[in-house]
Parts: sequence; structure tokens; C-alpha cells
Amino acid sequence: MPIRHRLLAVVVAVLWGANFIAIHASLEVFPPFLCAALRFLLLAVPTVLLVPRPQVPTRWLVGYGIGFGILQFAFLYLAMDVGMPAGLASLVLQSSAPFTVVLGAVLLGERLSPRAAAGVGVAALGMAVVGSERLDAQAGLLPFVLTLLAGLGWAFGNLASRLAAAPRPLHLTMWMTVIPPLPLLLLSLLVEGPEQITAALADSWSVAAIPAWLGLAYTTLLATVLGSGIWTWLMARHPSGTVAPFSMLVPVTGLALAWLVLGETPAPLELLGGVLVVGGVLWASRTVRTKGTPAARHGDIRLEVHEESLEHTQVSPAR
Repeated sequence: MPIRHRLLAVVVAVLWGANFIAIHASLEVFPPFLCAALRFLLLAVPTVLLVPRPQVPTRWLVGYGIGFGILQFAFLYLAMDVGMPAGLASLVLQSSAPFTVVLGAVLLGERLSPRAAAGVGVAALGMAVVGSERLDAQAGLLPFVLTLLAGLGWAFGNLASRLAAAPRPLHLTMWMTVIPPLPLLLLSLLVEGPEQITAALADSWSVAAIPAWLGLAYTTLLATVLGSGIWTWLMARHPSGTVAPFSMLVPVTGLALAWLVLGETPAPLELLGGVLVVGGVLWASRTVRTKGTPAARHGDIRLEVHEESLEHTQVSPAR
């Protein structure tokens, strides 16, 4: 994976880490399923009118929308609404990375090198350290399980976007937003009810609701369009297990911003866990250079050998 692609993956991690603060602000006004529906509805309408449909099989477009859009955000927004702190949510949601690795191996036949597997293991250990420190004090079992389910939904979305192999990833990202609004609106109507929906929409026109709308704007434009667009572009060019570990950098941003903005003070063990997460991601993506030999050098140009033997192979969609 080239250095510039790793830097793009880090940018996405920062955008998505700040996204949890934006979601927290939006949930102060909107109930969770309605909030998730609005997030995608604001993009779906201009997408249908202005963006060409991506040239990908419909099944992978729908699968991406269901996994990444519906399952991830329905469970995540509900988890945060029932008590999952923003910082802890940013951590637990990164269960999507090991979920993606396992699903990629089971469903797509992708392999990980020992170094990559060890890196993912270290990062997962860091996630467990932070989670164990905060779980008992700030969130119960239900919010934790809901966030894990959100991570599983994200993992399925990762695989669908990779199998889609869109020639224009941003078009795939935009058209993914067409899938979630109606199912989420129906879920909101059934679970939250017309009265709660009406009350939330009425309150949203007050001055106090400005942070909620700003949060929606952030999740819509920066987290979804920019962040997911870059992520989809990376997933189309590299194996799932190579890209997915970078999502473990998200809780570093999420925990830091939750501390600064929401007063969620990280404990020493949480900081240790964050170090393990970063170290694991860097180790999993580390490139091994060959020593300078006539076969490996030509002038000042050195060849780089990645231990992930399948890093640049293409996966053909299952039929």
C-alpha cells in the first residue's frame, strides 16, 4: 500500500473520529432512526438528480447501502441514544476491522501475512483494553452490543464496496445513500412513532437546534461524501484486510475530541490502549524493503516488497 494511500486512510480516520461528536450533537434534537434517515436523505435527493449511477452490479450497490448505511448507523445511533458515550462508541465501532478481516478470509478467500495478522491482533487488544476500562463505568451491556452490531454491519459494507470495484468510487458512495432513507424512515415511524418525529422536527427550527443541524451537515458532507468516498476508493484498490485496520485509528481521534469537547476524560489504561491501536495499525501496514542488490535496485530506485502477497490482486465478484 503506497504511502500516499496510507495518508489518505489516516485522513479518513480523523474525519470519522470527529464524526462521533457531530452525531452526539444531532441526537440532542433528533431521535436515532430519524436522525440516521435525515443523514442519508439530505444526500440521496441530489444524488439521484445529479450523479450518474455507478457502473457496478446492483447487488453490491444494495449490499453496500444495507451494510454500511442501514445496519451500521441504525445500530450506532441507537447505541449512542441509549447511553454509549461518543468516545467509547468511536472505539467499539472499530470492531469492523477484525470483522472485515474474518469475513474477507471466510467469504472472499483473502489471506493475511503473519505481520498483518499480528498487527490486527495488537490493535484489537488495544481496543479491548480501552473498552474494558470504560464499559463498566459509562455504558451497559446493551449499548456495547448494539455498537458491535454496527461494526459488523460496517464490515459487510466494506466487502460489498470492494466487490463492487467501482471505476468511480465517489459515485458508488453517493448512490449508496439512496438505499438507507426509506427503510430508516419506516423504522423511525414504527419504533419512534409520529408524535416523537413531529415534535423533533418542530424543535429543530429553534436556535438551540443549530448544533444538531451542523452535526448533520458534518456527517453528510465530510464524513459521508469525503470520508466514505476516499475509503471506498481505497477498498477498491487494496484487499479488505489491508485497508480495514486503518479504521482502528478512528478511536484515537474520537477519544481525544470527546475529552476536549464533551469532558470524557480518558484514563491511563485508555491511553495505553490507544497506543496499542496505533502501533498495531502501523505494524499491520508496514512495508518491508529489500536490501540493495543488483536484482532489487536500478540506479537510485529501490523496489518495495509487501509481505501481503495478495495486496494488489483483484477479487472477482461472486456470481
